[in-house]
Amino acid sequence: MSFIGEDEQSVAHSMVLHGEKFAAQRPEKRAYIPGKVFRDQPDQRWAIKTKMVVDMELQEAKDAVLHLMKEKDKIESDLRALKEVLDSNHIGMDEPLVDSEGYPRQDIDVYQVRHTRHKIICLKNDHKDLMRKIEEGLHRVHALAGASKSEQSISDVSDVQETEALEPFLRVNLVSPGSPAETAGIQVEDLILEFGSIYCRNFKSLTDIGKLVENSRYKTIIVKIKRGLNTIVLSLTPRPWVGKGLLGCNVIPVEVVER
Repeated sequence: MSFIGEDEQSVAHSMVLHGEKFAAQRPEKRAYIPGKVFRDQPDQRWAIKTKMVVDMELQEAKDAVLHLMKEKDKIESDLRALKEVLDSNHIGMDEPLVDSEGYPRQDIDVYQVRHTRHKIICLKNDHKDLMRKIEEGLHRVHALAGASKSEQSISDVSDVQETEALEPFLRVNLVSPGSPAETAGIQVEDLILEFGSIYCRNFKSLTDIGKLVENSRYKTIIVKIKRGLNTIVLSLTPRPWVGKGLLGCNVIPVEVVER
C-alpha cells in the first residue's frame, strides 16, 4: 500500500526518469560547538578568522617595537661609552682640537677625539631615527589593540591605555640641559599622560614616580605626553649624569581643575 497520492507519484516517477533521487527535504545541519549557538555560521567563521589575523598582526607589531627598543638601548649604551672616551680627554663635542697657534693640541688624543665625535654624531642620528620608528610602532600597536578589542596590556613595552581615556596628571616645570630628560625630548610645560605603568587612575603621589625611576636605572620608560594638541610618545632612560638625580627634570601634580 502506498501513502503517496497520484500527483506525488507522478512527480516521483518524473524525478526518477530524470536520474534524480526523490527524498524528503531535511533541515540543513549546522556545526555544533558546546556553549555556542551559531545563527549565521559563515559570519562566525569570518569573525574568528579576522580576529586571528588581527591578533597575529598585533603580536608582530609588539615584537617589532621591542626589537627597535633593544636597538635603541644598545645605541644609548654605546653613546655612554663614547662619552667616557671624551671625558677621559677632558673635552666635549665642541671644543677646538688645535691650540692658539693652529697646531694639534698636545693634551689630548686628537685622532681619538675626532673619531669619537664622529661616531657620536652618527649614533645620535640613528637614535633619532629609531625614536621616530618606535613612536610609529607604538601608534600601530595601539591601533591594532583597539581593532582586536583586546584588553591585554603590552607587558614588555608599557601598559596600553587608550589615549582618549587618559588625562594629564603631571606637569613638567623644569628640564636641565644635557639631562636624560632633555635627551628623551621632554620639554617644560609638557603634560604627562602616562609614565611607564603609572597613569591618572593609579597615580597616588610623586613617591610612585620616584620608586619607578629608581628601579629603572638604564632601562627604558615609555612616557606619553600631551604637548599642545598633540600626543607624543617618548622613550626615557633614567641614569646618573653630571646633574642631580636620574632624570634632570622636575614634575608637579596637575590639579583636577587644570585637566
